[in-house]
Amino acid sequence: MNKYYNEYIELVNKTPELCREDAAKMRVTLENSTAHYHGYTVHTMYIPNIYTQSDLEKLRSAAETTYSILNKVINEYLKNEDYRTLFGFDKKLEELILRPAVYSENLPIARIDLFYDPETGNFKFCEFNTDGSSGMNEDRELINVFKTSETFKMFSEKHTLKTFELFDSWVHEFESIYNSSALRADNPHIAIVDFMSSASNEEFEEFKRAFEKAGYSCEICDIYKLDRTDEGLISPTGKKIDAVYRRAVTCDIMLNYDKIRPFIDAALNNEVVLIGDFRTQIVHNKLIFKILRDDMTKSILTDTENKFVEEHIPKTYDLTHDIIHQLNVLNSKNSWIVKPADSYASKGVLAGIEAKSDEEWLTFLSQHMNTDYLLQEYVTPYETKNLDILWNKNDDYVGISNITGMFVYNGHLQGLYSRAARTGVISTQYSEMTLPTMIAEN
Repeated sequence: MNKYYNEYIELVNKTPELCREDAAKMRVTLENSTAHYHGYTVHTMYIPNIYTQSDLEKLRSAAETTYSILNKVINEYLKNEDYRTLFGFDKKLEELILRPAVYSENLPIARIDLFYDPETGNFKFCEFNTDGSSGMNEDRELINVFKTSETFKMFSEKHTLKTFELFDSWVHEFESIYNSSALRADNPHIAIVDFMSSASNEEFEEFKRAFEKAGYSCEICDIYKLDRTDEGLISPTGKKIDAVYRRAVTCDIMLNYDKIRPFIDAALNNEVVLIGDFRTQIVHNKLIFKILRDDMTKSILTDTENKFVEEHIPKTYDLTHDIIHQLNVLNSKNSWIVKPADSYASKGVLAGIEAKSDEEWLTFLSQHMNTDYLLQEYVTPYETKNLDILWNKNDDYVGISNITGMFVYNGHLQGLYSRAARTGVISTQYSEMTLPTMIAEN
């Protein structure tokens, strides 16, 4: 991968017995941490993801260019009725998106996932996550666990390592957006809002602490338990909510529209500052990958931006009978991945390489053809070797596929997030794990 990665492996190979003992202690520390998802301890490997300063600058440039492009797309959607027809959102969602804005920032927070090859600097995007962006706590806890590692201590004695702060920095950006709003109030009460049955509660608690450290009143709220009175949106503890950090993803909100009317009506009437607002859905929906290559989008982008799209956005199509036959998808399954336009956590995704047979591939295509599913060019992830010795006694190196997440706060790269899997698809249904991410500065 780079000289730092190779140096880390050399340390591991010199002291295999120490590494096994080290890994056992690290696992105990990890299981006693808050790095959990739906009750399960986040899985990791022994070798961290170490980027160079050059990698960081390349990724920073990619993040800022992507943000600029997505911001233009959102603005075009808001002002151009013809452009809105490309998205096909239902009227209820469109009404939420087109409400008068109470602040100017279109895309407060995002985690932009991409397949980055540090050997060449090349990359292609996987997806754009907006308000439901997560993983901040996993990265923080894994960094803390790795700081206890004897191998990591030996490595860090020789190098200056930078990690990313993702909580206080978000509170600062949130505060900036809130204070720019005409609805701002002194001493606002902030609610972190989600469907709590599917939420990252450990992460929410850390954000709550960060808001409180900054002097704000904050609580974590189940979206089902919100109320609405003449005063506005009311939390389960009876407090008026002035600002919402929205972690509830839009597809879940629209599925439960009539069950969460206090939240919906407070949003429709601009009774609360919603960060982020529903216009983020314009770029969260995976249809954006197809729309970015549309002629209407090309007309609002610069030549440089269109070249960026051409080089880094996988070709994406509606999953139709004609497209399947035109692109010979049945006989080239390893070149394609099929995914729903609006989902998360890799729900409903199948890559051709993971289909156990041609029959399974054909059945999946047939089931989802002419629905809201998309056909996308499959991108082979960058592969590295790692040790799975925290959970397994076998200390042989195994090949893993890698994906990099870029946390972007108000248009600026704030941190990186590394996930991996033993398969060519990196998701919870395919042995997903998280690696701590750091930058070696010397």
